[in-house]
Amino acid sequence: MHRSIPNRIISNRLVIRCYSPKDVILLHDAIKQSLDHLKKWMPWAQTEPTSLATKKKLLEKFEYEFLQDLDYNFGIFNRKEDVLIGSSGLHTRVGPNSREIGYWINSKYVNQGYATESTKALIKVGFEHQEITNIRIHCDPKNLASRQIPNKLGFELVEILKDTTRGPDGKPRDTMIWNLTRNRYYEMSQNYPEIKVSRL
Repeated sequence: MHRSIPNRIISNRLVIRCYSPKDVILLHDAIKQSLDHLKKWMPWAQTEPTSLATKKKLLEKFEYEFLQDLDYNFGIFNRKEDVLIGSSGLHTRVGPNSREIGYWINSKYVNQGYATESTKALIKVGFEHQEITNIRIHCDPKNLASRQIPNKLGFELVEILKDTTRGPDGKPRDTMIWNLTRNRYYEMSQNYPEIKVSRL
């Protein structure tokens, strides 16, 4: 049974919420601080830096899609919501009963467990609030920090697709596909901390 997804999630250290156009400066600053790192792994980062006006339109798109239950992009903020630590999402592109979690972290805040904490919160929301059947994570095999997250959260590596994307150097890259089923999640759910959620 489909239920509207929470637009605001509070975990131990984070506020994970639907983006708003008012977040444009925070997004701009986070990308600027992290651009060299992001360009190694994120296809969208190859077009950065973009203008504030362009980023504001993107955030308006994210907000519209979220409120229309089309796709779910989340900003990852500190508890005061004055710093954008990163970005994530429960993306609908893998099918109606599945979600794909993607993430990136501001380079000032890497290796502090924020990607794992936010991913755990979104997994919990996906299975307990939308009642989907599985969640996937796609990552580059060479991105060791990124691939550690599904591995330690109980995902199964189901496939490695060869030469599916291209890196900044234009060379083909492989893609790892990790999958977590609903049944597997509930076997481990006692290891997931409580979160607070709210909706508009």
